[in-house]
Amino acid sequence: MSTTSKTALVTGASSGIGAVYADRLAALGYDLILVARRADRLNALADKLATTYGRKVQVLAVDLTRESDLARVEDVLRRDASVRMLVNNAGIARFRPFAQSSPEDSASQIALNITALTRLALAALPGFVTRNEGSIVNIASILAVHALPVSTVYSATKAYVLQFSRGLQQELAGTGVKVQAVLPAATETEIWTEDVSGIGLSALRKETVMSVDDLVDAALSGFDQGEAVTWPSVDDAGLWSRFDAARVALVGATQTGTPAARYRKA
Repeated sequence: MSTTSKTALVTGASSGIGAVYADRLAALGYDLILVARRADRLNALADKLATTYGRKVQVLAVDLTRESDLARVEDVLRRDASVRMLVNNAGIARFRPFAQSSPEDSASQIALNITALTRLALAALPGFVTRNEGSIVNIASILAVHALPVSTVYSATKAYVLQFSRGLQQELAGTGVKVQAVLPAATETEIWTEDVSGIGLSALRKETVMSVDDLVDAALSGFDQGEAVTWPSVDDAGLWSRFDAARVALVGATQTGTPAARYRKA
């Protein structure tokens, strides 16, 4: 992944996964555009990365759930031809039963996890296709393929991220543009607090929680290996292969044009 005078735009870059992506990409020679709400953290990270790696670092302190702020980042992606990688990392979780959730809880997850991610990809993609070079990394979750009693909306948004990524991969097959979906399990980030997600890190079994550094390093290794879908904590890659093969077989089994025998009247 060595680069020359290329830029990566990373959302949710003020802490956690986004901040570590920024560090790793700067070490690989990328200039950076860091996007998040907290200007103080972004500026501190930008200063650190510029000093450590000698890269140019731009800060965009925005709220991607706000139309005007999202439009600002879209404009950068459309206009800046140096951008070669988009890391769609910004996301939010509200873990509680759907019936006990507020409309705002659901709307905020959809706005950030789905709408912002989609629009930023669309802003970046035409330039990537024209140059026949570029990468989009979409951070999903293992809950893209599983739902808990408290993750109904969150799981639905991450299922979208996975399927959106897979659709783009098919559209872009044979081009120089890559799309990777990353599906972390529990990772030691600020999402796991009572104030943010409703569940604190202490509620999770310690041995199931991955460090942010390990998560990003595994995801980047998967990227280098050409993986379309990366499961950073899954040792048996065959599990995903078999799951995906079963999905293809299931879709194939639908192509009969007639009701299944169990639904037909005797």
